[in-house]
Amino acid sequence: MARRQLKTGTYAALALAAGLALRLWFVAHHARVGGDTLVYGNIARNWMQHGVYSFASPSGVAMPTLIRLPGYPLFLMACFRIFGVDHYTAVMYIQCLIDLCTCLLIAALAGRLFGRRAAMAALWLSALCPFTAMYTAAPLTEVLTLTCIALAFYGLERWRGAGLGLNRWLWVTAIAMAYAVLLRPEQGMLAATVIPAMLWMVWRMPAPRSPLLKRVLPVALAALCVVVPLVPWTVRNWRTFHVVQPLAPRYATDPGEDVPLGFQRWYRTWAIDFASTEEVYWNYDSAPVVIGDLPSRAFDSNDQYAQTEAILRTYDENYSATPALDARFEALAEERIHDDPLRYYVALPIARLVNMMFRPRAEMLEIPLEWWRTREHPRMTLLAGGLAALNLGYFVLGGVGLWRWRRNGWGGHLALAGAMLGFVALRCALLLTLDNSEPRYTLEFFPVLMVWASFVFRSRD
Repeated sequence: MARRQLKTGTYAALALAAGLALRLWFVAHHARVGGDTLVYGNIARNWMQHGVYSFASPSGVAMPTLIRLPGYPLFLMACFRIFGVDHYTAVMYIQCLIDLCTCLLIAALAGRLFGRRAAMAALWLSALCPFTAMYTAAPLTEVLTLTCIALAFYGLERWRGAGLGLNRWLWVTAIAMAYAVLLRPEQGMLAATVIPAMLWMVWRMPAPRSPLLKRVLPVALAALCVVVPLVPWTVRNWRTFHVVQPLAPRYATDPGEDVPLGFQRWYRTWAIDFASTEEVYWNYDSAPVVIGDLPSRAFDSNDQYAQTEAILRTYDENYSATPALDARFEALAEERIHDDPLRYYVALPIARLVNMMFRPRAEMLEIPLEWWRTREHPRMTLLAGGLAALNLGYFVLGGVGLWRWRRNGWGGHLALAGAMLGFVALRCALLLTLDNSEPRYTLEFFPVLMVWASFVFRSRD
């Protein structure tokens, strides 16, 4: 037994060492500090130094904001206090350690469900996954979000095993769900799947049963823990902006800011790939938008091409989104939707979701956005193809593991499996409504995929 434990420990240590080396390599060679990172950092710095959840204006006056939830700025504040303000490299190192803890949580859950061999497989799959590892080199919410997902599902399984009562695993699960919502507003879907699973577990609790109210009380407390942290945030937003905003607004705008809804509706009539997100969607209202960056499906006729070119020519005069321009985009969008509503409401949303799931996930690497242009950059195309194949491998292995787990009768873990499937399904439904395609939006699938994939390597111990 001791020899077996030593062997298991050695393999686990090797996996963690390899995972740490991979993450440190990303930090050393592909660190990204820009965009949303600076938004979060600006908020954290002002909150820490001036006590105001705000941006710093050019004049030095604090400008309160609600476009980001406070979960990640809190994390950055803690790092800034220890390592110094704007010391993002230290944040990345901390994220490396947190991400390795996520790998251990995934392995621990797989071990409880499917045995030691599955746990070891899950540990290697998660430690060497480049798609999750690369985000340790970007101070963004992704790393902490994946930790919350893994911890919530692991805590749910441990809570079931501990008797479904008021025990520490109830609070672990509740805290994971609560902090997930404070990181990203859509992570309420995690609680929306875990809480019903908890209710199902207490409803199906084997005899002798306690009164229903007593059984439901722990679940009610867990749900309350998810909501309570949002109360001071909602009160603050009401007092500061006089709006009821318990989460963050969909379009990441503060009250009073214009949202170019016409442009975004027009964009949804043709956009699929992440390249369009970066070249068109993110540029609008701040940088040039070149008609040559639009794919041919953006125009149904020569007349539409001419209309689009005229609108963009006007926009490129000062790179400013005006109500007049937005009205022109809205009229063009309405024409395109009328001509082909099935494309707008069904085909394109599905295409964007598929793109987010199966794109090469090279957005953190120095790989061209249009990676498929083999003649222009054959080596980069080959590398992107390899990443796409690896990404597909994770999805296929996860799907096979899920299918085999179902055929095996779920092994007494129907509620947990239902929560995992529900989380993936709800997230897919949400992503079908988004304007912009970004591969990182499907990164949340990976903790679940790795657990499912580990069933393929299960043991019977």
